[in-house]
Amino acid sequence: MLSRASAHSPNFRLLGVKLLRPATVCVCQTQKRDSGFRSSGDSGELRAFLLRVDSIQRNNTLRTMDDASQLGYALLGLLNQQSMSGYDLKKIFTSTAMGSFSDSPGAIYPALTRLEKHGLARGTVEETTSLRKRRVFEITPAGLAALKAWLQSPITRDDVMRRVGDLMLRFSFMDQTLGEKRAVQFLNELAEQVAAYIPSLKQFLESHASEMPNSGRLALECGIQEYELRLRWARESVALYERKKRKRA
Repeated sequence: MLSRASAHSPNFRLLGVKLLRPATVCVCQTQKRDSGFRSSGDSGELRAFLLRVDSIQRNNTLRTMDDASQLGYALLGLLNQQSMSGYDLKKIFTSTAMGSFSDSPGAIYPALTRLEKHGLARGTVEETTSLRKRRVFEITPAGLAALKAWLQSPITRDDVMRRVGDLMLRFSFMDQTLGEKRAVQFLNELAEQVAAYIPSLKQFLESHASEMPNSGRLALECGIQEYELRLRWARESVALYERKKRKRA
């Protein structure tokens, strides 16, 4: 489950750093031999080729992160709060609403392995009094950069239509990772997108209500009311942040 993080964020380049360098150097050296890059005048072509390889491999890394889906980002968000073992993380996903971001409790350990593989999390074995060793995971600087890039992704109409749960997951990590100022910006973006979407839903209902079965019409009305409630919540949340800010001033 790591929503679809914005591939346009410059911070996302950190995701592929460890994977890029060895392969890039190897391929470019081969290309230099095979293509006759002999003089200093060919350096521009070599740099251009290097950038192309870098871009391809970085995009592959982003697709790997995307395949991991929201679960990976949820894990990074939790590890940014504190280091935890796989068992501790598994308990959170089985006993709280976080479980909706994991297909099954058994998905936690493979997701942690993927994060480790890409240098986004690090696991270390802790000595305990029991025979069973405890492996504790912590977020790495690259993992924190990936988390921040995901949190700063712009909110789109598609997010509002199809990924409201993902948006709430992002918001839940906002204060601690990016600070209250960014949390308020996120809420304003959300309010703007929802406010722009509601009229189209109402227009559709008005145009097609007479043709719709009662169940379909009522379901759409319910959806509209949920969006209106979410819009009110976002605006009230912004007001709450502003009141707290004034009290601290």
